Amino acid sequence: MNELAEWDIVTGVGITALGVAAGRAMETHREGGLVSDPYAEAFVEAAVPPVPMPTRLDAAEDLGIPWESMANYMGVRSRYFDEYFAAAGEAGIDQVVLLAAGLDVRAYRLDWRPGTVVYELDAPKVLSFKGEVLTEQGATPRSDRRVVAVDLREPWVVPLRDKGFDRTRPSAWLAEGLMPFLPNLAKEQLLGSVTELSTPGSRICIEHVDDVRGMLQEPQFHDMNKRFGIDMEALWPDEPDFGPAEWLSGHGWDVEVIRSADVAEQWGRTLENPDQDPMRSSQFITAVRR
Repeated sequence: MNELAEWDIVTGVGITALGVAAGRAMETHREGGLVSDPYAEAFVEAAVPPVPMPTRLDAAEDLGIPWESMANYMGVRSRYFDEYFAAAGEAGIDQVVLLAAGLDVRAYRLDWRPGTVVYELDAPKVLSFKGEVLTEQGATPRSDRRVVAVDLREPWVVPLRDKGFDRTRPSAWLAEGLMPFLPNLAKEQLLGSVTELSTPGSRICIEHVDDVRGMLQEPQFHDMNKRFGIDMEALWPDEPDFGPAEWLSGHGWDVEVIRSADVAEQWGRTLENPDQDPMRSSQFITAVRR
């Protein structure tokens, strides 16, 4: 396994997962929150990050970090993907794969169809930390949860199948907070593997960021990374933009794309970005295998 996959929860990619958990915790505790994550706060408290991360908006003392904007986005993103899985379940899909699961606890907090299997793929230390905290919290999954310790830049199909994944049954896949970290070749290989494993009727949902390199140059984003000691320029490959929607359309999938800013507006939220340009917001890409 590539040694770069050995990050823990307070370094590199791992700390980004912790920041996502902090965002979900703040959204959980706010009035009218779009998502309820009962374990997000416990993850932040157990990790002891190098920079304090608030789990409630009224405790966000570091004004140099846009915590409320983060909470807004994590609420919108999490709610959208929650509803994606609800729709997949209503369509009869009971096999779910979380690519780069991080501190996602959907296996514990969503109402799944009886017999649903949820596969969580991520780096070993991240999954180990997650399991320890959930055990301490006495958490009980609402699905058949199976963890797969892998580096998604390397072959992962065999480990997934070894855990029981059945390629003859429809599946629902999620790539949340993953694609910017992968080189273009790895993105294409990942989508190729998903396509190979997906029978007709299978679904995938992807979070896609336009102009990743441009985002890295934004002062607010740069300052936040500096405070957390993250070198995102090293973590996000410097390559031309890869379009997942176009790739999927050309490989047997029916694709729909919506901007996260438009999703937020439907729920009465406004997502901020430095240019105040809705086109700079991320895309949520949903596709169904033909």
